[in-house]
Amino acid sequence: MKVFDNYAHYYDLLYHDKDYRGETDYICGLLEKFAPGAKSILDLGCGTGRHAVSLAEKGFDVFGVDLSEKMIAKAGERKTQLSSQVSQKVNFEVADIRKLNVGKNFDVIVSLFHVLSYQTTDEDLQAMFEVVAEHLEPEGIFIFDFWYGPAVLAEKPEVREKKIIEQAMEIKRVARPKMLENSNCVEVNYDMTIHDKTTGNIEEFNECHRVRYLFMPEIEEFLRQAGMKLVFSYGWMTEKKPGTDTWSGCCGAVVTNT
Repeated sequence: MKVFDNYAHYYDLLYHDKDYRGETDYICGLLEKFAPGAKSILDLGCGTGRHAVSLAEKGFDVFGVDLSEKMIAKAGERKTQLSSQVSQKVNFEVADIRKLNVGKNFDVIVSLFHVLSYQTTDEDLQAMFEVVAEHLEPEGIFIFDFWYGPAVLAEKPEVREKKIIEQAMEIKRVARPKMLENSNCVEVNYDMTIHDKTTGNIEEFNECHRVRYLFMPEIEEFLRQAGMKLVFSYGWMTEKKPGTDTWSGCCGAVVTNT
């Protein structure tokens, strides 16, 4: 089973409480500081398009790509519900962010909600950074978040349960993590139970997500090899240096002037 295969159908319900608008405001604040005047954004690993749409509502022209056909189908449905003014500013396409070739450059590239950490091998990470370098305008910026290694090691992942109860449906997700220290990864097994209250049917499935936690020296080295350099590193949704209590790191990088 592909990652985010069956999971994609329930993705928006599971993350209904995620503050996409607040996160978009945070990204816009970073752009005001590091890329004033930016107009176009490439969203790598856009999922169901919630960040992309929020950015389009802010006036940016956004092109979102994701490997999951089901995620992009959900993003396409979201686009049909937008006003014509916003709809014409956002587009979605199925694509592998390690092999992408759009044929044009962007003022900004974003990769949010730990998409970078889903690139679990050195080869995948390097390929993604190279794609970014090839698609970024000379004065543009790449903003990405990721699992921050020192915090993951300090606060080991634990089993977590989440329930979503609606009028017609009840969803239960149990996340069972397993540390894979030799590869700097966490293997998260998601056990999903969906109870359709209207029919009484119960669906159960499991998806295994492998996520890599990263450290600043290796990020800087991957950027260097791709012809880029780091310009900031923060804890996600802050402008403070990440620490051992900061699971989500946020970095900005630019193409090195040659």
